[in-house]
This record gives sequence, C-alpha cells and structure tokens, in this order.
Amino acid sequence: MTVNREELESFFSGLLNPQEFEDYGPNGLQITGKEKINRIAFAVSACRESITAAIAKNADCLVVHHGLFWKFHGPLTLTGAFGKRVIPLVKNDINLFGYHLPLDANLKVGNAKALADKIDLIKLNTFGDYKGMPTGAWGSFDQAIEVNKLHQLLEKILNHSVILACPEGMNKISTLGIITGGANSQWRLAKDLNLDGYLTGEISEHDWHESQEAGIAMFAGGHHATEKFGICALMEKTKDEFGIDCFFIPSNNPA
Repeated sequence: MTVNREELESFFSGLLNPQEFEDYGPNGLQITGKEKINRIAFAVSACRESITAAIAKNADCLVVHHGLFWKFHGPLTLTGAFGKRVIPLVKNDINLFGYHLPLDANLKVGNAKALADKIDLIKLNTFGDYKGMPTGAWGSFDQAIEVNKLHQLLEKILNHSVILACPEGMNKISTLGIITGGANSQWRLAKDLNLDGYLTGEISEHDWHESQEAGIAMFAGGHHATEKFGICALMEKTKDEFGIDCFFIPSNNPA
C-alpha cells in the first residue's frame, strides 16, 4: 500500500491537533521527502541511531515523538554532529514528522493514555497544563492497588528501573496522574487534584523529598522508557488507517 505525504500529514493533524499546542518546537512535517510513501518507520527520537535504521530498512518516512528542532537549542547549522544526523534524511528523500506535546496529551494514542492502558487505569481525563493545553492523563484503578505492586508492575512493563518516592504509611493508591518524559515537577498538579500518585519519566533530588512530604506517591520510570508506548500506538493507528507497512525502531537509551 502507498499513501500520499499530504494525506498522511492530514491524518496526523486530524488525530493529534498539533495546531492547538504551543510547544518547545515545531510539530508536524519537519523535513520533506518523497511524495509517495510505501514504508513508515516510527521511533521515540529522531537521532542518528533511528535515522540510520530507517535508511537501512528502506523507509520513506520517519515519525517520532522527539523531532530535530527545539527552541532551547537555538539556531542550528547543518554542520558537525547535527549535520551528520540531518543530511542523511535529505539525501535519502525521507520525510520526517515529529509530534511532541500533541502525542503526550492525546487520549486516543498518547503516551499517557497508552501507558495508562498497560496498568489498567480507567476513567481517564486530561491532565497537566502547558500554556493552557494538557500534557497527560489521570484516572483511577477499579480497585485500590498496593504501591509496591504498582512499582513492580511498572518496572516489568517499562523494562526499566523505577524510582519510587512514597509517603510513609501509604500502602495503596486509587488515583494516578501520568505525564511521561521530563515532567518531574508536575506532581504538584496531582496534589492539586487530590490524586494519590503521579507517574513520570524523571525525578529531581528535591522532588523526591517534596512529593513525599506533600502526600504524593511519585514514580519515575525513565524519560525514554515512559515514551515508547504512544509512538507505538500511533503506528498501529496508522497501519489500521492506511494498511501501510510500518515498523518500530527501538533504542537502548537508559535515560
């Protein structure tokens, strides 16, 4: 099966609504490649590893959560390491799509939604706030779950160590907020909603103390590890929509 680049972009835009988000960088098509797409690679990040794999496996398009261009990097030239990352995409006429906050927040294929499904979190609502838009999801367990049991379950699902900051005497939780990746300070939003727990990718030294003291059980399972599931859910949705050949490029990124 083949899909037109503009048709694919329209599908992503209709599903993820990137135009509604003010983000840390551009969402959508970041590099224009072939008009006709026969094979699509998906990965968490557009890095030399994923780009090399996409080329080796004859992809016409690479779709990622972390794209190439970020406001905090400032202007970049296609020289040095960045040039070696970008130029192969251009030379091989590969389209690059990147969706950051729109994929974090989406309640159909988003990172938080996909991870919530893995742990049987139900009754999901949007969660988080970046310039007026959500960045994750919160929900409840059908029955309160033991904190240690959830900790073990997350380590199994994520295939990654999970740091747990748990208030003394808290044995079970009924509600959980999720913002994947580097949202370590957002446990305060969970506190504002009177949630029991908060799951993200990273944790700072002071958050370990402060979240416990505020009565929140905080789980930090790795930036990359918590953000694998949304891009995979988007891949499956794309397969279902177009019947096109898609594949996921894994990474051993431990962060």
